[in-house]
Amino acid sequence: MAVTVELTYDMSKTLGVRRFEVEDATTVSDVVRAARERFEAGDAFDRLSRVAAVAVNGVLVSHRKGLKTRLADGDTVAFVKAAAGG
Repeated sequence: MAVTVELTYDMSKTLGVRRFEVEDATTVSDVVRAARERFEAGDAFDRLSRVAAVAVNGVLVSHRKGLKTRLADGDTVAFVKAAAGG
């Protein structure tokens, strides 16, 4: 089972990739753990992810089961940053 992970601009700038695949992730928590492991320093991930929400296929996990949200093959998990404007 493969899940696509999309990063915020700031996260992708730090890692040098915009998206990556995670194999065998069954929950959002698994994806967050895999994303944290890609950063050399966990504090960089913590700092950058603090201002991001997580969505599965465009729906925020806060509207589902949070980090326990189950994933299916082909899902996209995105770290998204809030934006406002006028």
